[in-house]
Amino acid sequence: MIRGLVRTMRPHQWVKNLFVLAPVVYYELPRVHDTGAVHVDKILGALAGFACFSLLASAVYVLNDIVDVEADRSHPVKKNRPIASGVVSMKAAKLAMVGLAVAALLGGSGIGWLFLATLGGYIVNNIAYSFGLKRIAYVDVLSIAVGFELRVLAGSFAADVPPSHYLLIVTFALAMFLGLGKRMHELVQQEKSGNAKSRKVLEQYNKSAVHALLLVSGVATVGTYVVYTLDPHTRAQFGTDYLIGSAVFMLLGVLRFVQLVRNSPEAESPTEQILRDVPFITIGVLGAASLVAIVYLG
Repeated sequence: MIRGLVRTMRPHQWVKNLFVLAPVVYYELPRVHDTGAVHVDKILGALAGFACFSLLASAVYVLNDIVDVEADRSHPVKKNRPIASGVVSMKAAKLAMVGLAVAALLGGSGIGWLFLATLGGYIVNNIAYSFGLKRIAYVDVLSIAVGFELRVLAGSFAADVPPSHYLLIVTFALAMFLGLGKRMHELVQQEKSGNAKSRKVLEQYNKSAVHALLLVSGVATVGTYVVYTLDPHTRAQFGTDYLIGSAVFMLLGVLRFVQLVRNSPEAESPTEQILRDVPFITIGVLGAASLVAIVYLG
Protein backbone atom coordinates (compact mmCIF):
# COMPACT_ATOMS: atom_id res chain seq x y z
CA MET A 1 0.00 0.00 0.00
CA ILE A 2 2.95 2.35 0.67
CA ARG A 3 3.96 2.12 -2.96
CA GLY A 4 0.38 2.89 -3.96
CA LEU A 5 0.32 5.97 -1.72
CA VAL A 6 3.57 7.22 -3.27
CA ARG A 7 2.07 6.75 -6.74
CA THR A 8 -1.02 8.69 -5.65
CA MET A 9 1.20 11.53 -4.38
CA ARG A 10 2.73 11.71 -7.88
CA PRO A 11 6.24 12.87 -6.91
CA HIS A 12 7.22 12.88 -10.59
CA GLN A 13 4.75 15.76 -11.02
CA TRP A 14 6.77 17.89 -8.62
CA VAL A 15 8.58 19.04 -11.74
CA LYS A 16 5.65 21.46 -12.16
CA ASN A 17 6.74 23.11 -8.93
CA LEU A 18 9.94 24.23 -10.63
CA PHE A 19 7.81 27.30 -11.36
CA VAL A 20 8.32 28.10 -7.66
CA LEU A 21 12.04 28.39 -8.40
CA ALA A 22 11.59 30.43 -11.58
CA PRO A 23 11.50 33.88 -9.90
CA VAL A 24 14.80 33.40 -8.08
CA VAL A 25 16.45 31.97 -11.21
CA TYR A 26 15.47 34.99 -13.32
CA TYR A 27 16.45 37.30 -10.47
CA GLU A 28 19.86 35.73 -9.90
CA LEU A 29 21.00 34.99 -13.48
CA PRO A 30 21.78 38.60 -14.47
CA ARG A 31 23.48 39.21 -11.12
CA VAL A 32 25.65 36.12 -11.44
CA HIS A 33 26.58 37.31 -14.91
CA ASP A 34 27.60 40.72 -13.55
CA THR A 35 29.26 39.84 -10.23
CA GLY A 36 29.75 36.07 -10.16
CA ALA A 37 27.98 35.96 -6.77
CA VAL A 38 24.58 34.64 -5.70
CA HIS A 39 22.24 35.42 -2.81
CA VAL A 40 22.35 32.13 -0.91
CA ASP A 41 19.53 33.16 1.43
CA LYS A 42 17.17 33.78 -1.48
CA ILE A 43 18.03 30.45 -3.09
CA LEU A 44 17.50 28.58 0.18
CA GLY A 45 14.18 30.35 0.66
CA ALA A 46 13.07 29.33 -2.84
CA LEU A 47 14.10 25.70 -2.21
CA ALA A 48 12.13 25.67 1.05
CA GLY A 49 9.15 27.04 -0.86
CA PHE A 50 9.56 24.33 -3.49
CA ALA A 51 9.50 21.63 -0.79
CA CYS A 52 6.37 23.03 0.87
CA PHE A 53 4.56 23.46 -2.44
CA SER A 54 5.46 19.90 -3.47
CA LEU A 55 3.96 18.47 -0.28
CA LEU A 56 0.81 20.54 -0.79
CA ALA A 57 0.56 19.56 -4.47
CA SER A 58 0.74 15.89 -3.46
CA ALA A 59 -2.08 16.47 -0.95
CA VAL A 60 -4.13 17.96 -3.80
CA TYR A 61 -3.40 14.97 -6.06
CA VAL A 62 -4.66 12.65 -3.33
CA LEU A 63 -7.78 14.81 -2.93
CA ASN A 64 -8.46 14.71 -6.68
CA ASP A 65 -8.16 10.92 -6.77
CA ILE A 66 -10.53 10.62 -3.79
CA VAL A 67 -13.13 12.87 -5.43
CA ASP A 68 -12.71 11.28 -8.89
CA VAL A 69 -12.62 7.65 -7.74
CA GLU A 70 -15.87 6.61 -9.43
CA ALA A 71 -15.09 8.40 -12.70
CA ASP A 72 -11.58 6.91 -12.69
CA ARG A 73 -13.01 3.40 -12.39
CA SER A 74 -14.83 3.98 -15.70
CA HIS A 75 -11.71 5.31 -17.44
CA PRO A 76 -9.66 2.91 -19.64
CA VAL A 77 -6.36 4.05 -18.09
CA LYS A 78 -7.16 5.83 -14.83
CA LYS A 79 -8.96 2.76 -13.47
CA ASN A 80 -5.48 1.47 -12.60
CA ARG A 81 -4.79 4.34 -10.19
CA PRO A 82 -4.18 3.06 -6.62
CA ILE A 83 -7.39 4.41 -5.05
CA ALA A 84 -9.63 3.52 -7.99
CA SER A 85 -8.20 -0.01 -8.16
CA GLY A 86 -8.46 -0.56 -4.40
CA VAL A 87 -4.71 -0.82 -3.78
CA VAL A 88 -5.00 2.17 -1.42
CA SER A 89 -7.98 2.35 0.94
CA MET A 90 -10.06 5.50 1.19
CA LYS A 91 -9.14 5.88 4.88
CA ALA A 92 -5.40 5.69 4.16
CA ALA A 93 -5.76 8.18 1.33
CA LYS A 94 -7.58 10.71 3.53
CA LEU A 95 -4.98 10.38 6.31
CA ALA A 96 -2.17 10.90 3.79
CA MET A 97 -3.91 13.94 2.32
CA VAL A 98 -4.34 15.62 5.72
CA GLY A 99 -0.78 14.77 6.80
CA LEU A 100 0.75 16.22 3.64
CA ALA A 101 -1.33 19.41 3.84
CA VAL A 102 -0.50 19.99 7.51
CA ALA A 103 3.23 19.45 6.87
CA ALA A 104 3.15 21.93 3.96
CA LEU A 105 1.32 24.61 5.96
CA LEU A 106 3.58 24.22 8.99
CA GLY A 107 6.62 24.58 6.75
CA GLY A 108 5.06 27.54 4.98
CA SER A 109 4.40 29.34 8.27
CA GLY A 110 8.14 29.41 8.83
CA ILE A 111 8.77 31.10 5.47
CA GLY A 112 6.40 34.03 5.81
CA TRP A 113 2.77 35.06 5.85
CA LEU A 114 2.66 36.04 2.17
CA PHE A 115 3.96 32.61 1.17
CA LEU A 116 1.51 30.96 3.57
CA ALA A 117 -1.35 33.02 2.10
CA THR A 118 -0.35 31.80 -1.37
CA LEU A 119 -0.50 28.20 -0.14
CA GLY A 120 -3.96 28.97 1.22
CA GLY A 121 -5.00 30.38 -2.14
CA TYR A 122 -3.72 27.23 -3.83
CA ILE A 123 -5.81 25.08 -1.47
CA VAL A 124 -8.95 27.16 -2.08
CA ASN A 125 -8.43 27.09 -5.85
CA ASN A 126 -8.02 23.31 -5.88
CA ILE A 127 -10.95 22.63 -3.58
CA ALA A 128 -13.08 24.81 -5.87
CA TYR A 129 -11.69 22.87 -8.83
CA SER A 130 -12.33 19.44 -7.33
CA PHE A 131 -15.88 20.19 -6.19
CA GLY A 132 -17.17 22.41 -8.97
CA LEU A 133 -14.89 24.20 -11.41
CA LYS A 134 -13.70 20.98 -13.09
CA ARG A 135 -17.29 20.47 -14.30
CA ILE A 136 -17.31 23.78 -16.20
CA ALA A 137 -15.63 23.70 -19.60
CA TYR A 138 -12.74 26.15 -20.09
CA VAL A 139 -13.13 27.44 -16.50
CA ASP A 140 -11.47 24.22 -15.37
CA VAL A 141 -8.42 25.01 -17.51
CA LEU A 142 -8.40 28.59 -16.20
CA SER A 143 -8.31 27.20 -12.67
CA ILE A 144 -5.26 25.11 -13.59
CA ALA A 145 -3.55 28.23 -14.95
CA VAL A 146 -4.28 30.09 -11.71
CA GLY A 147 -2.51 27.26 -9.87
CA PHE A 148 0.66 27.89 -11.89
CA GLU A 149 0.44 31.64 -11.30
CA LEU A 150 0.25 30.94 -7.57
CA ARG A 151 3.40 28.82 -7.85
CA VAL A 152 5.31 31.75 -9.34
CA LEU A 153 3.99 34.18 -6.71
CA ALA A 154 4.85 31.68 -3.97
CA GLY A 155 8.39 31.46 -5.30
CA SER A 156 8.69 35.24 -5.30
CA PHE A 157 7.52 35.48 -1.69
CA ALA A 158 9.69 32.58 -0.53
CA ALA A 159 12.84 34.05 -2.11
CA ASP A 160 11.83 37.66 -1.35
CA VAL A 161 12.29 38.78 -4.96
CA PRO A 162 9.89 40.83 -7.13
CA PRO A 163 7.84 38.74 -9.60
CA SER A 164 8.61 39.59 -13.23
CA HIS A 165 5.54 40.59 -15.24
CA TYR A 166 7.00 38.73 -18.22
CA LEU A 167 7.33 35.58 -16.10
CA LEU A 168 3.75 35.86 -14.91
CA ILE A 169 2.44 36.31 -18.47
CA VAL A 170 4.51 33.44 -19.91
CA THR A 171 3.47 31.21 -17.01
CA PHE A 172 -0.23 31.92 -17.57
CA ALA A 173 -0.01 31.34 -21.32
CA LEU A 174 2.02 28.15 -20.87
CA ALA A 175 -0.35 26.82 -18.20
CA MET A 176 -3.34 27.44 -20.47
CA PHE A 177 -1.46 25.69 -23.26
CA LEU A 178 -0.74 22.63 -21.10
CA GLY A 179 -4.28 22.52 -19.70
CA LEU A 180 -5.90 22.79 -23.13
CA GLY A 181 -3.47 20.15 -24.39
CA LYS A 182 -4.63 17.81 -21.67
CA ARG A 183 -8.28 18.37 -22.60
CA MET A 184 -7.53 17.86 -26.29
CA HIS A 185 -5.73 14.62 -25.43
CA GLU A 186 -8.76 13.46 -23.41
CA LEU A 187 -11.07 14.26 -26.32
CA VAL A 188 -8.87 12.25 -28.70
CA GLN A 189 -8.63 9.45 -26.14
CA GLN A 190 -12.40 9.36 -25.64
CA GLU A 191 -12.95 9.39 -29.41
CA LYS A 192 -10.58 6.45 -29.91
CA SER A 193 -11.97 4.35 -27.05
CA GLY A 194 -15.64 5.23 -27.52
CA ASN A 195 -15.92 5.72 -23.74
CA ALA A 196 -18.11 8.75 -23.07
CA LYS A 197 -18.10 8.29 -19.28
CA SER A 198 -14.48 9.14 -18.59
CA ARG A 199 -15.02 12.88 -17.90
CA LYS A 200 -18.45 14.46 -18.16
CA VAL A 201 -17.12 17.97 -18.72
CA LEU A 202 -15.73 16.81 -22.07
CA GLU A 203 -19.28 16.87 -23.42
CA GLN A 204 -19.17 20.68 -23.11
CA TYR A 205 -15.95 21.01 -25.10
CA ASN A 206 -15.79 21.60 -28.82
CA LYS A 207 -12.76 19.86 -30.31
CA SER A 208 -12.19 22.51 -32.98
CA ALA A 209 -12.38 25.31 -30.42
CA VAL A 210 -9.97 23.54 -28.09
CA HIS A 211 -7.55 22.98 -30.97
CA ALA A 212 -7.70 26.66 -31.93
CA LEU A 213 -7.20 27.83 -28.34
CA LEU A 214 -4.35 25.35 -27.93
CA LEU A 215 -2.53 26.90 -30.89
CA VAL A 216 -3.28 30.45 -29.72
CA SER A 217 -1.94 29.78 -26.22
CA GLY A 218 1.14 28.10 -27.68
CA VAL A 219 1.84 31.09 -29.90
CA ALA A 220 1.25 33.43 -26.94
CA THR A 221 3.76 31.49 -24.85
CA VAL A 222 6.51 31.63 -27.44
CA GLY A 223 5.62 35.18 -28.50
CA THR A 224 5.78 36.57 -24.96
CA TYR A 225 9.15 34.94 -24.41
CA VAL A 226 10.44 36.42 -27.69
CA VAL A 227 9.27 39.91 -26.61
CA TYR A 228 11.04 39.36 -23.26
CA THR A 229 14.33 38.46 -24.96
CA LEU A 230 14.11 41.56 -27.19
CA ASP A 231 13.25 43.95 -24.36
CA PRO A 232 16.09 46.52 -24.00
CA HIS A 233 16.06 46.07 -20.22
CA THR A 234 16.49 42.28 -20.61
CA ARG A 235 19.34 42.70 -23.09
CA ALA A 236 21.06 45.18 -20.77
CA GLN A 237 20.61 42.85 -17.78
CA PHE A 238 22.14 39.85 -19.51
CA GLY A 239 24.66 41.82 -21.54
CA THR A 240 23.74 40.16 -24.83
CA ASP A 241 21.52 40.71 -27.86
CA TYR A 242 21.34 37.01 -28.72
CA LEU A 243 19.03 35.72 -25.99
CA ILE A 244 16.32 35.32 -28.63
CA GLY A 245 18.22 32.27 -29.92
CA SER A 246 16.93 30.27 -26.95
CA ALA A 247 13.34 30.86 -28.14
CA VAL A 248 13.89 28.26 -30.88
CA PHE A 249 13.89 25.51 -28.26
CA MET A 250 10.74 26.84 -26.64
CA LEU A 251 9.04 26.69 -30.04
CA LEU A 252 10.29 23.12 -30.59
CA GLY A 253 9.01 22.12 -27.15
CA VAL A 254 5.57 23.55 -27.91
CA LEU A 255 5.42 21.73 -31.26
CA ARG A 256 6.52 18.44 -29.69
CA PHE A 257 3.82 18.73 -27.02
CA VAL A 258 1.15 19.31 -29.66
CA GLN A 259 2.41 16.25 -31.52
CA LEU A 260 2.12 14.10 -28.38
CA VAL A 261 -1.39 15.41 -27.70
CA ARG A 262 -2.54 14.43 -31.19
CA ASN A 263 -0.74 11.13 -31.66
CA SER A 264 -0.52 9.41 -28.25
CA PRO A 265 -4.08 8.59 -27.07
CA GLU A 266 -2.77 5.53 -25.20
CA ALA A 267 -0.91 7.72 -22.68
CA GLU A 268 -2.65 8.64 -19.43
CA SER A 269 -1.75 12.30 -19.80
CA PRO A 270 0.45 14.31 -22.19
CA THR A 271 1.82 16.35 -19.26
CA GLU A 272 3.03 13.11 -17.70
CA GLN A 273 4.27 11.70 -20.99
CA ILE A 274 6.60 14.64 -21.64
CA LEU A 275 8.48 13.71 -18.47
CA ARG A 276 9.46 10.44 -20.16
CA ASP A 277 9.57 11.58 -23.78
CA VAL A 278 13.19 11.53 -24.99
CA PRO A 279 12.74 14.14 -27.77
CA PHE A 280 11.01 16.55 -25.38
CA ILE A 281 13.61 16.08 -22.65
CA THR A 282 16.39 16.53 -25.23
CA ILE A 283 14.81 19.81 -26.38
CA GLY A 284 14.63 20.98 -22.77
CA VAL A 285 18.26 20.13 -22.04
CA LEU A 286 19.48 21.77 -25.24
CA GLY A 287 17.34 24.83 -24.52
CA ALA A 288 18.83 25.24 -21.04
CA ALA A 289 22.35 24.70 -22.40
CA SER A 290 21.79 27.29 -25.14
CA LEU A 291 20.53 29.82 -22.60
CA VAL A 292 23.61 29.35 -20.41
CA ALA A 293 25.92 29.50 -23.43
CA ILE A 294 24.33 32.69 -24.76
CA VAL A 295 24.44 34.43 -21.38
CA TYR A 296 27.97 33.47 -20.40
CA LEU A 297 29.68 33.12 -23.75
CA GLY A 298 27.73 35.54 -25.91
